[in-house]
Amino acid sequence: MSRPANKRQENSKISRELFVLTYGALVAQLCKDYEQDEDVNRHLDRMGHNIGIRLVEDFLARSAVRKCRSYSETVGMIAQVAFKLYLGITPTVSCSNTKGNEFSLILDKNPLVDFVEELPAGRSSLCYCSLLCGIIRGALEMVHLAAEVTFIQDSLKGDSVTEIGIAFLKKLEDKKPKRNNLK
Repeated sequence: MSRPANKRQENSKISRELFVLTYGALVAQLCKDYEQDEDVNRHLDRMGHNIGIRLVEDFLARSAVRKCRSYSETVGMIAQVAFKLYLGITPTVSCSNTKGNEFSLILDKNPLVDFVEELPAGRSSLCYCSLLCGIIRGALEMVHLAAEVTFIQDSLKGDSVTEIGIAFLKKLEDKKPKRNNLK
């Protein structure tokens, strides 16, 4: 017997809200553990990177997407499929340069900050959502794309939107196992 669609959506919303609340508690604990915002940002990015590496398999299994042939297709897939699947939103994509290797994901609403009104006092250089940058970077590495992923605008810092910049650096080579030649 299958679940009704509205029950699945409700469970997804509950899971997303639980994740957002848990994430807030994690950031608060990291702020207690580390005095410098840069240390917290680095730790969140590293955690995100590890999540991204593991998330690719789940994403590919759940979405049944085909291989992307361009950076533009890849960013479109991240925005239209991955963000929708895991966070329930679809960011706007814009290309930032003529070479076609720099893009922005613009989030009108960032679900990770649903329960956050402002950054803690004295934490002006904290990048609360660094986890997202790490996730994107880690996932791209797993599909053999090196990228620099950074926050350009942050709604928690007074910007009207949250903007994540993705600059593709290069395609990584598939490492093929060396063959043992028995003589």
